[in-house]
Amino acid sequence: MNNRLKHGALVLPQKVWTSSYSTKSRHGSALVAVFWIMAVLSLAVFAAVKVVYHDADASTSQIHGFDAMLAAERGIAVAVNPATQKTEPLLSWGNAKLGISYRARIESEAARFNINVILMRKDKQLLTDIFTDWGMDLLDAQMLVDNLVDWIDSGDLTELNGAEIDWYEEQGRPNHPFNRPFYNLNEMRLVKDITLLEEVKPDWRNWFTIWSNGKLDIHEASVELIAAAAEVSIDDASNLVEYVLGPDQERDTEDDQRFQNLTEALSLIGVSDVQQQIVSSRLTVKDTTTRIVSDGRAGSVKRRVTLILKSRTGQPVILDRKEEIIP
Repeated sequence: MNNRLKHGALVLPQKVWTSSYSTKSRHGSALVAVFWIMAVLSLAVFAAVKVVYHDADASTSQIHGFDAMLAAERGIAVAVNPATQKTEPLLSWGNAKLGISYRARIESEAARFNINVILMRKDKQLLTDIFTDWGMDLLDAQMLVDNLVDWIDSGDLTELNGAEIDWYEEQGRPNHPFNRPFYNLNEMRLVKDITLLEEVKPDWRNWFTIWSNGKLDIHEASVELIAAAAEVSIDDASNLVEYVLGPDQERDTEDDQRFQNLTEALSLIGVSDVQQQIVSSRLTVKDTTTRIVSDGRAGSVKRRVTLILKSRTGQPVILDRKEEIIP
């Protein structure tokens, strides 16, 4: 019987069919492997390019950051000169070709309340009024004020609604309170119930300082701070600020007007002689502590240098210096 026939059916040679199928299978597997290798290599190349671009961006950002800081330092150098006035054009400078610029400004540090002076003077009413104006409940405001007083006073006698060493030890916080003035505003966050303040006024730090002589400068302070210190309405405080700004209503221009004394300023907005005796300890027409802020820019990168000086026009003393990255 012919070995190609089996039960009347044609049977292909087994060796020939198997060999052909195996060859095609190997070719298909090789093609799939090639595709996978190409995909992996593509991903590797893409990742390598991303890393190169990231490193290039990081290097560029570092270079621009350095240039921006140098520009900010240049602004500081111009502003610290006692001959430089607030209206000096050199406080702003830029080189469009290099993409580098700075903008510096000279301010009175007394444009903010000195929190240490207020607490040591125990001017509780001022702080209570400020906190309640921000939306804090009266009892919460009084409690926080007492907590602040207890933190900076030298004794262990607790204010009516305050907290001294016993409370802090119960909370697992030994060596608190410090019983000294605040060395920086961030220390205020250690005080009991300070979160109540942060809930109603997250930017409360913009209202306070620890560097000024203690009184609020009416030529520099905002309407809200003047109203709180002088115990007058926002409208009355606005009239005072409008007078200081002069006809153009812009700060630090040549037509700005200044008061010779505090009585002149308070009389302008109708503060009585009796009321002046109460609020005069909170206000001044001049403070010798200066804040210089210089913003440097290189490309899209910005840096800021803030310098606090005592007696800028006399024998200046650096009280504080801070460098920042501005988004």
